[in-house]
Amino acid sequence: MAQGVVTMTEQLLKDRDIEFLLYEFLDTEALLQRPRYSEHSREVFNATLATARTIADKYFADHYTKGDANEPSFDGEKVTLIEETQAAWHAFAEAGFLAAPYDFDEGGLQLPEVILRCAMAYINAANVGSAAYPFLTLGAANLVRSFASETLRETYLPPMMDGRYAGTMALTEPDQGSALADIRTTATPAADGSYRLRGQKMFISGGDQSITENIVHMVLARIKDAPPGVKGISLFLVPKFLPARDGQPATRNDVKLAGLLHKMGYRNTTSTVLNFGEDGGEDGGAIGYLVGEPHQGLFYMFQMMNEARIGVGSGAAVLGYRGYQHALQYAKERPQGRLPSNRDPHSKQLPIIQHADVRRMLLMQKSYVEGGLALCLYASSLVEDAHSGNSELERQNASELLDLLTPVVKSWPSKYCLKANDLAIQVLGGSGYIREYPLEQLYRDNRLNPIHEGTEGIQAMDLLGRKVPAKGMAGYQILAKEIHKTLSACTGNDTLQPLVEGLRDALNQLNGVSENLLLQMSADADRGLANASLYLDVFGRVVVSWIWLRQAAIAQEKLTGDANLPREDMDFYRGKLQAARFYIEWELPEITPQIALLESGNSVTFDMQGDWF
Repeated sequence: MAQGVVTMTEQLLKDRDIEFLLYEFLDTEALLQRPRYSEHSREVFNATLATARTIADKYFADHYTKGDANEPSFDGEKVTLIEETQAAWHAFAEAGFLAAPYDFDEGGLQLPEVILRCAMAYINAANVGSAAYPFLTLGAANLVRSFASETLRETYLPPMMDGRYAGTMALTEPDQGSALADIRTTATPAADGSYRLRGQKMFISGGDQSITENIVHMVLARIKDAPPGVKGISLFLVPKFLPARDGQPATRNDVKLAGLLHKMGYRNTTSTVLNFGEDGGEDGGAIGYLVGEPHQGLFYMFQMMNEARIGVGSGAAVLGYRGYQHALQYAKERPQGRLPSNRDPHSKQLPIIQHADVRRMLLMQKSYVEGGLALCLYASSLVEDAHSGNSELERQNASELLDLLTPVVKSWPSKYCLKANDLAIQVLGGSGYIREYPLEQLYRDNRLNPIHEGTEGIQAMDLLGRKVPAKGMAGYQILAKEIHKTLSACTGNDTLQPLVEGLRDALNQLNGVSENLLLQMSADADRGLANASLYLDVFGRVVVSWIWLRQAAIAQEKLTGDANLPREDMDFYRGKLQAARFYIEWELPEITPQIALLESGNSVTFDMQGDWF
């Protein structure tokens, strides 16, 4: 077997599940009733996804392992990547995906958010290292489109849409990490209305590469005499090359690559240290252009960061999903051992999927990766509803619910779909631990997702400290109302009733502990937030249980409503029901001891002193 290469029998994602999530779980076809999508059809959506799947298989999966084994290099002048990376970039751009969310009259495909993110799921599953370049460019282009001046949009957006320019987000600094309030990069006004930036940024994915003509850096910096903290941060567009009047890259800007960082995974994505204004001098500095209003940079950047957080969650889900698919295929084909009840050593060995513990590990993976992907696509549907919902109330509710759920959408798949990769390795045993199979690389790649775009601890403090109490718990109340709607719709169904009772009890527990923790925080914010990560896990388990109950309800309706359902569909829906049962009966009850710790305000970790370690 070739190292890490998708074979004809290995699926990146299960196409039947994608169809289920889009058209049964989310009813994406209903978007066609909205004016913006009236010229589309389900056939157009499916054709778009078929194109994405073909590009993923042909141009991204072909160098998944090669890009890992031959990571980018820097000779002091130029960054070199394997040539397949550029071919993948061009295939993605030529298919129109970099312009996919934009209106027809802008040169875009006017695609719904959920279709684009589903297309990206195939690309990420095939090769997350190469997929990072278009992923970042989509986010940076959205920033330019949303907040930049008309001149900047006209100069930079078209080449970003057609793939001549790539984009990055430059936030992190060597001594600050996620503490953006303390960034030190400065921006000095110049006579021509531009700015001169000086400072250093670190861990900048795609910060330099050899696949595009130019790179557009979206950089956070401080203008002189800006207010302290996050209120003094501004956003700047800083190109690697300054374009000439004809739009072609001309003069090299004072943005220099200080070096490449060598990562555990995502190796085909350059991770860079960038120096802005390295040349020095009174008039030196990287030329940048203010985006939007001064001191509003973090507000603007959060658009890209929140999009990225949903993308990170989705990337984690599909990396776990691909590992699960591989483990499932292996378990069906690998003969080993016999059932405990069989004492005949001469009898034929069984495929390992016949062993109960292997099925346990596979079912655990299924509940994580299918639940995680459903959660992320649901979040993408909220992004769509916030933009194109049929009423102002629908748009507002979607926006508030999305704001609440974003920390969960980023962190839950990053934690549990990584765990799915760990379980996939376990299913293969020793074979899972060697590079001849893709699972060890999938695990290494997925290990980044709990870290970047805000660690789990940061997401936890954001959820408990900001999102839950925001606007008098408005987003939380919307979520609770949505969960109650699902509970009411499923109540009375004999098959679903145990799941209903489990989720209802869990929601009641979550309601109680949420109110308790808000009181704890009002008395002592530091102590009240000390166990925020535990709360995030509880919250995630409840939300994913709701996602699974919704899937189970659809599956149960299909199984009881169609006597002529094909066997393949019957198996699919039964699998959904069983995964929902597993998650709600095995995973959800874990919140009970977690909530006991939270309710008591347990301070063991808070009281631990640094000198005691």
